[in-house]
Amino acid sequence: MKLSPATTAILLLCVFQLGARGAASVGAPASLQSPQMQSPPTSLAGSRPNTPEKASVRQPSAKEREAQVRLPIFLDSALVGPGKVDCLPGEFTNKAVAHYQRAHALPITGTPENLPIPQGLPVFAEYTIKPDDRKFVGNLPSKPQEQSRLQYLPYESFSEFLTERFHCSVGLLEYLNGGITLDHLKVGDTVKVPAVEPFQIEDVRAIATLPENPEFKGRSIRIDRKERQLELSEGEQLLASVPITPGSPSLPTPPGKWKLMAISTMPTFRWDEGVLNHGVRTDQFFMLPPGPNNPVGVAWCALNRSGIGIHGTNQPDTIGRASSHGCMRVANWDVVRILQRITPGIPVLIE
Repeated sequence: MKLSPATTAILLLCVFQLGARGAASVGAPASLQSPQMQSPPTSLAGSRPNTPEKASVRQPSAKEREAQVRLPIFLDSALVGPGKVDCLPGEFTNKAVAHYQRAHALPITGTPENLPIPQGLPVFAEYTIKPDDRKFVGNLPSKPQEQSRLQYLPYESFSEFLTERFHCSVGLLEYLNGGITLDHLKVGDTVKVPAVEPFQIEDVRAIATLPENPEFKGRSIRIDRKERQLELSEGEQLLASVPITPGSPSLPTPPGKWKLMAISTMPTFRWDEGVLNHGVRTDQFFMLPPGPNNPVGVAWCALNRSGIGIHGTNQPDTIGRASSHGCMRVANWDVVRILQRITPGIPVLIE
């Protein structure tokens, strides 16, 4: 993609490092099968925007900054997921542009010149942390044995709560709120956020098995392991696409024609090191409670292949940039929207 001088300036201001999320344990939802899962991250890191090395680089205006963020917000609202919203162009944004063009019968260029992005599309909004938000934030032990003693696996901070709620990177949140220390956010603080449809953790209820929806029986899911994409279609019409993390070369997501067997939300999770390392269930396991920091996030979609499913994640920053142990990880904000459009029984093609 050819970048203008203004966009180059934005990029220099918006180079963000990935932040890793804690408590990455592995195991299986107790109500379903034992999925093969991702390895945990090795560190917890924040991310801060870099400043230009040369003082002569012109800082972007507010209008230029809004233009750069408007594209991923537009794509996110159309459920052709660009990944987390930041102010950087990249692989998943380009793929999302191409998917939007394909879904709307536009020339597929992978560049946004022909997208009908409304100039009046809201880009930023404000959010004030409410007292009720506090129930979703708390201390999170790092070890599965300690996590198993809890009733809920919460966010570790309000910044983690906000980045997931508004589908964005820590770096963008810091950039938009330069005068606020995100580590010290508290009830009553107001922050500037991307104007996306919020992921509302308070609306995700624990349901052991979602009922079938006859209206969605004609739909299908395609997993492209190479492109790290999940596509939802009805016939030839692409309805949605989101980035995923598939399996690793040593523990690949199994190719073939499968079926979506069951869907649960807010699942508990059976953490079994034997399953993780050897694919063998043992009697040394821990049952991890539900919550946004559960290893399978807020949803588990079982396939008719033992141990394999499509699920949420407690590590949205790793989507498309890491490997799982055979399953397909999706950001929580994307997986809940996909669940609203699928039903048990539909085919899943993994290529």
